Formats: sequence, structure tokens, C-alpha cells
Amino acid sequence: MNDSAPLFDPALIRRRIVRARAAGYAGFLIERIAEDLEDRLAAVTRPFPLGLDLGTPLPTVSDRLRSSGRVGQMIRLSPVFEPNSAVGDPEMLPFGERAGFDLVVSALSLQHVNDLPGALVQVRRALKPDGLFLAGLLGGATLTELRQAFLQAESETEGGASPRVAPFAELRDLGGLLQRAGFALPVADADTITVRYGDPFSLMRDLRAMGLTNALHDRRRAPLRRATLMRAAEIYAERFSDPDGRLRATFEILWLSGWAPHESQQKPLRPGSAKARLADALGAAEHRLPINGEPS
Repeated sequence: MNDSAPLFDPALIRRRIVRARAAGYAGFLIERIAEDLEDRLAAVTRPFPLGLDLGTPLPTVSDRLRSSGRVGQMIRLSPVFEPNSAVGDPEMLPFGERAGFDLVVSALSLQHVNDLPGALVQVRRALKPDGLFLAGLLGGATLTELRQAFLQAESETEGGASPRVAPFAELRDLGGLLQRAGFALPVADADTITVRYGDPFSLMRDLRAMGLTNALHDRRRAPLRRATLMRAAEIYAERFSDPDGRLRATFEILWLSGWAPHESQQKPLRPGSAKARLADALGAAEHRLPINGEPS
């Protein structure tokens, strides 16, 4: 049992998604991820009779996969109520072990789970053998410009800094997490999306319209000071503007993919079992290294 305080506030995240959807969700990142996800699935030459959309804030991914004909039946686990969907938490899947999904996908959801290793284990158990998991989540380089601007502004105006942007996962850690969760053939890679804005406040409005404002459990409760906000906007414009005056905002998308183990999958060869020399394949001469100080 883990008695430590959670990193994120799930109830607050759900409320902010509800608010964002009611006000008009800014769906450009999810649209981009949905397109990339379809491209990645195009390389897999098999049908998926039963798929699961895990926690994507909008039904965009589910709708595209249904219309593509690649998935026979698509079940959606939504973070908030919507017609024809189940409401649930990616950290507590309601399907039980061996639910038999052929495909599990997720977009912009898993960066806010408190127990990512545990969530990945549940996904692997929900897949049928040789089922595919494919997800895109925000990575550690996301909003680096905004974080730097607020860090400097708070240091100048308040004599210290508090976390204003949630920490995100790092690519170097995710391949190992997939392996620990029991996935076969795990792959983690990154894609960087740069969005340009006329001013920092337009970026902040988009973050609010995606439900991506600060949802840390131990976030600072005091309202942001106007002086700090204005100084952060000045720093952002000074440090991260292009020659035309528009400002850059980085969104790093980390892609995870892995398969539920199956006996038909390719296995790595045992060390020393190779039947051909690398030097022969490269057309190069092979040089033996000296051992225990013997002359070369």
C-alpha cells in the first residue's frame, strides 16, 4: 500500500475537462495525435475486432477508428459523461483481467495518472494475447517555455517559485515501464509539435480550453499575482519569440506501443547463438582484441 500523497488531483482534472468541453474544447492536439495514431496503425496489417479508447478527453480517436473500418467494435472509457460511453479512470479499469481487447489506444490521458506503471499493467491484462497497445501522452519538454518564464517571474516578484505546470514523463523512462508492465516488443519514441501564438495569454486560454491547467494535488492554492503573470508574459515574449514576433510553445508527444505476449511473437536470440559474423555482413576485416595484456 502506498500512503504517499498523489501527484495529481483526478477529481479536479475531470472538472476541468467538463468545463473545457462545455466552453468549446481546443482539440487541435487530439486531432494531430489521432492522425498520427492512424498512420502508425496503418503499418499493422491485421483487423482489430474489439478496441478500447482509454480516457481520451474527446471521442475523436474512437470516431476516427470506427469510421476507418480497422476496428469492428470500439468501446470508449471517457473521463466524463458522454452518450454511448462508459465513464471511468485509466488507473482503475472496470473490465477485469483478460477482457479480450485486440487494441487499446489513448491520447492525452496517461500523462495525468498517479500510477503509470500500474495503469500499464492493467492495460496489458485487458488485452488478449498478441493485442496491441498504442498511446500518445505529453512528455517532459512540453511547455518548457512557459515553465521557464513562470520560474523566473516568480523568483523576481515573489522571491521563490512554485510549480505552475505539471511535470510530465520522460522518454528515457517509458520503454522500461512498458517492459516492467509485461509488454512484448515495447517501443517508446517522441514527436515535437511547435505551436505559435500572438501572445502568452492566447496560449494560456488554449491550455484552459484543453483542461490542461495546473492539476497538481499539492498545487499552490493562492491566486496568481497579477505582477507575476505580467512579468511572466514579458519574459516569454523576450526569450521565445520568432523574428515575426510570434511566440513558440512546445508540445512533446511521447508515443508508447507494446504487445500483450504471445508465443507467435519474435523472440531475441540467445547471446552467442549468431550463425554469421558481423564483419562478413559489413564486408570488413575482423581484428581480434588483446586479452589480459597479451601483445596485439
